[in-house]
Amino acid sequence: MSDINGKWQVQRRRKGASRSLKSLQMSPAHCNEPLDVGKTLKRIKETVSEIRCEGFWKEWKEQILAAVLLNQKDREVSSSQIQESLDATISPLECVCYGLGTFSSCVSARYQLAIMLLLLDATKIPLKDCIVFDPAFSSGEKDVLRELGLTVLTDNEEGKRLATKPTLFYLVHCGKALYNNLLWKNWSPKCLPLVVIIGNSFSGMRERMIEREFKRDYGYISQAVTMCEERQLTCPSHLTDVFSDTALMTFNSSKLNTLNLSTWTEPPEPRYQYCSDLEITQRHSMSIHTNATVTPLQFA
Repeated sequence: MSDINGKWQVQRRRKGASRSLKSLQMSPAHCNEPLDVGKTLKRIKETVSEIRCEGFWKEWKEQILAAVLLNQKDREVSSSQIQESLDATISPLECVCYGLGTFSSCVSARYQLAIMLLLLDATKIPLKDCIVFDPAFSSGEKDVLRELGLTVLTDNEEGKRLATKPTLFYLVHCGKALYNNLLWKNWSPKCLPLVVIIGNSFSGMRERMIEREFKRDYGYISQAVTMCEERQLTCPSHLTDVFSDTALMTFNSSKLNTLNLSTWTEPPEPRYQYCSDLEITQRHSMSIHTNATVTPLQFA
C-alpha cells in the first residue's frame, strides 16, 4: 500500500508487535527531516475521508457505540433499542491513546490515527479530551497533533492511568506491558467498568504465550481474559498490517461484583523482572517536552 505521492510504505511487522518499537526502527536520517505540518495534516484528512467510506468502519462504529451504550447502562437491551440509541448523546467520555507510532512516516500509524479521529466524532468526545502519547513522536508530529486539537501528554505514564470517568483507551498494537499496567491501575470493581479498550485481543495474547509465563509476567491481562467482554473488530484484507487482531474489551460491573473480594485485595504493581523484551519505553529512558494549546481543525 502506498500514498498517492509514492512516499508512504506500510511497515511490515510480526503479529502483535508493539508499534512504538516499530516506529523507533525508522531510519534516523528520515526521522530528523523537518516535517511539513500542512502537508501531513492534508494527508491525515484524506485518510479520514477514505476510511469513512469503508464498509468496515460502519461495522466498527456500530459495534463500539453499542458496546459503550451497553456498558454505561450495565444491562441487556434489545438490538432495536441499541440501534435507536446509536445517534443519541451518550455519557461524556474521555479518550487516551498510547503508542500511535510515527504517523508522518508510517502509513499504518496514519490509518490508525484516522480511525481514532472518526471514533472521537462518533462517540462525541471533544478533540481536546483525547490525550495522546508515544515516546517516538517527533516535535513536528506533536505540532500536527496539537494542530488537530488533541492534547499531547508530556509525561510517560507507562499506561498507568486511572479512569475516573468513562474512558476509551485506544491502544492498537501496543506492547502487553501497557495493557497490563492499565489494568493494574484500574484493578477494582469500581474503575474497570469505566475502561473501554480498543487494542490487541486479550485472548489472542494468551494463545500466543506459554501459559505460565503469561500468568507470571502479565497477570492482570491473564485474569482480565475471563472477566471482560471481548468483541473482535473486522479487519479488511487490505488493512491486515494496520488492524489485525484488534478487539473491543469492556467490563460489566455486575459480573465483577460477583467475584471473590480477594481478587481485588492490594494488587501488586507489575515489575517485569523476567521480561527480556518489554515492548514499551519506560519513564526513565526518555526526556519530557512542553505541551501547547492551539485552535483545533474541523473535520467535515
